[in-house]
Amino acid sequence: MRTVLIAAAVALMFSLFVTPLFIRLLVERGYGQFIRDDGPTSHHTKRGTPTMGGAVIIASALLGYGLAHAITLHPPTASGILVLFLMTGLGFVGFLDDFIKIKNQRSLGLRAGTKLVGQSVVAVTFAVLALQFENDSSLTPASTKISFIRDTPIDLAFAGSTLGVLLFVAWAYLMIAGMSNGVNLTDGLDGLATGTSVMVFGAYVLIGTWQSNNSCLLRPGPQCYEVRDPRDLAVVAASVMGACFGFLWWNASPAKIFMGDTGSLALGGVLAGLAITTRTELLVLALGGLFVLITLSVIVQVGSFKLTGRRVFRMAPLQHHFELVGWGEVTIVIRFWIIAGLFVALGLGIFYAEWVVGT
Repeated sequence: MRTVLIAAAVALMFSLFVTPLFIRLLVERGYGQFIRDDGPTSHHTKRGTPTMGGAVIIASALLGYGLAHAITLHPPTASGILVLFLMTGLGFVGFLDDFIKIKNQRSLGLRAGTKLVGQSVVAVTFAVLALQFENDSSLTPASTKISFIRDTPIDLAFAGSTLGVLLFVAWAYLMIAGMSNGVNLTDGLDGLATGTSVMVFGAYVLIGTWQSNNSCLLRPGPQCYEVRDPRDLAVVAASVMGACFGFLWWNASPAKIFMGDTGSLALGGVLAGLAITTRTELLVLALGGLFVLITLSVIVQVGSFKLTGRRVFRMAPLQHHFELVGWGEVTIVIRFWIIAGLFVALGLGIFYAEWVVGT
């Protein structure tokens, strides 16, 4: 547990005190956010606010994770390193996208095809490697079985080893792309995505710790968890949670810095990576329910307009609809945080209820 606490504390402190230095650097170089003209007019005052703050979140999380292991002398694990690789790789793709937007002063960064290739390379690499690195109990960081609270009987490897791996890679890619885009769409108001991420990663600290305390290696039984490195995954979640917490001080309204695609793609990647490696792939839909809700609002808006020519919302994603209705930005963020907290409580409730019912 010391490793978890140290990781969170180091990441929080580094993010809290380094972010203003990064803001100063970005301002000196003129790296400010470009605001789309077709968005809410109230956002035009944010033009020029420094972006790419996700780089601080990534650096803080990596430092928190690394120092925690160095201090406690606990070696890193394959699961933890793979999830951090996913975070860093997607963050790098987002960084390139942000940098091109700033350099060219336009709302479009990387070409859609180029961005997709970058995300795909990182996601596929993670998925393939996650099925490697067996431990002494023959557990790998990921499983070809679809999981909810734990692995279900639905095994993607039913069609054979090669096809099973391909199906798992496709499933993992769908999860990674979905969560990355979900966080990216949510990152439209000051502090909204960051505050929501703090709550979701806090839930994964609890899940990883609970799985570790009830591991099949320590407490064999029908309700034990067959997860390769649950404690280290809690360390990863704690480091990212701490990094987001420190960043939120500067990202809350009125934001002094935005995380940009650098942060949103990275955080979505970590969330998907934790869901895959903790065997809670479907549960993440409840834990990250706000991200799912906002993503669905975009799907409904686009689908309705293409099919009927009518819009369901005044503007998508959902938070911008409420802006145009007349809600203040801070009001929207706080109320959406409440909704996010309820989703996290629902997810944790389902997780614990499954344990209680089965014992």
